[in-house]
Amino acid sequence: MKTKLSTKEIAISVITFILCLAAMLLIMFAMLSIIRLGNVFEYMSENINGVITVIVATSVLTIVIYFYLFFENKSLLAHCSKIIEIFLILSISMLVCDVIGAFVDPTAQPLLFCPLMLVMFLRRRDAIFMNFCYALIMFIFNRYLNSTEHGGSIEMIQSFASLLTIFSAGTIGIFLLRSIKTRIGCVMITFILIVPAIIINIVMNLSNMGDINGMNILNIALFSSLDCVFSVVLFMFMLPVFETVFSELTPFKLRELTSDNAKLIKKLKANAPGTYNHSIVVAQLAETCAGAIGEDPDLARAAAYYHDVGKLKNPEMFAENQSEYDLHNELTPELSIDIIRAHARDGAKLIKKNHLPELFADVAVQHHGTMPIKYFYAKALKMSDGELNVANYSYGGPTPTTKIAAILMIADAAEAATRSLTDRSFEKVESFVKSLVEERMNLNQFSDCDITLRELSVITRTIVTCLTGVYHSRVQYPKLVLNKKS
Repeated sequence: MKTKLSTKEIAISVITFILCLAAMLLIMFAMLSIIRLGNVFEYMSENINGVITVIVATSVLTIVIYFYLFFENKSLLAHCSKIIEIFLILSISMLVCDVIGAFVDPTAQPLLFCPLMLVMFLRRRDAIFMNFCYALIMFIFNRYLNSTEHGGSIEMIQSFASLLTIFSAGTIGIFLLRSIKTRIGCVMITFILIVPAIIINIVMNLSNMGDINGMNILNIALFSSLDCVFSVVLFMFMLPVFETVFSELTPFKLRELTSDNAKLIKKLKANAPGTYNHSIVVAQLAETCAGAIGEDPDLARAAAYYHDVGKLKNPEMFAENQSEYDLHNELTPELSIDIIRAHARDGAKLIKKNHLPELFADVAVQHHGTMPIKYFYAKALKMSDGELNVANYSYGGPTPTTKIAAILMIADAAEAATRSLTDRSFEKVESFVKSLVEERMNLNQFSDCDITLRELSVITRTIVTCLTGVYHSRVQYPKLVLNKKS
């Protein structure tokens, strides 16, 4: 995660925030024209105090959001597209709520759409904070510009009910949705969110009911349910749009990218089956390791699927795709080195060409770091009279800059090397994997990422456990040939 912003990045982020705030305020005032069918300028002149209150309050909350992100999540401020995405979610949420509130019922506003969207693209605590700010912006707008006192559609008690619904049901949705990995799970979350939404709206409206009867309560329960239904339906419709436009990596998108129907995966399976099988095992290792140290398992798994796609350029030049004959026997070590190390750069180019996430390209080019290709280095030493520069027989780097890239570096080397072991006992594999990790530490392969010794130890243990499970010893079958008579 980014810990420091340059002066240029700070200036760009501030300007982006100001422009996004201006756009959001314009949308809010455009919402007034929807409510009043075009009499917005007359209304604003009559309620200038309310307009000033909304502008000032929204601006203050935007400043609070900026300072929160500056101290808690600088990485987000470094990307203008991320800032635009957040404000776009806020603006769409308010616009849709305003339309539903004006033409259906204020209680039916899809208030939970915003928190559901935010948690898919932000960390959980960031989403909770943003949801609280959204709740306050909605409350201020409804109270000062959209209340029935000012010719709007929201009664005072309903604005308070909306505030509590966003606070409570929105927070529940954020905690629940973060752990859901399937589309059907998103549908099921509707029935959970309906409960707090109904309770809040009924309790808040009890004092406002002239005659408390079953029909009034049923109407409130119905429109409260519509709030949750509209929110989830809108969320499922807009999520793929945001995934595509802003290149977001949600669990759903990651599963699509690792499907056998994904373009590069399909090519890998058909043209480089050995590399494909290797990638599947590495993906299993990376997913388990990422979960063990608190990284995103789905992201690690998806990155592992694509870490070796560069081998599609010359699949037959890599051992896992060869039959008995090694084509490198016909080449000089130097030419072999050029072909082998090129797959890291080729993979990054192929990933970018297919508009896949930048992280995948980073992992593809970083998962070998600047490690020497020892097999061909040793072969070249035998053919030479003197010493050779090992840098000429090494990968070009850079070294891993993220924990997921570091995990892939270890998992990739461990899986490939373990295949060559004749003795795959736990002790032998453990000793071998430890030596791989120590070698990479000695060669400063982890100096550019913030991975700790403890995390490296956890990764080592996890990989050893997984590999001994994948390549466990088997019972020797007796050499018997049976026929029908026997």
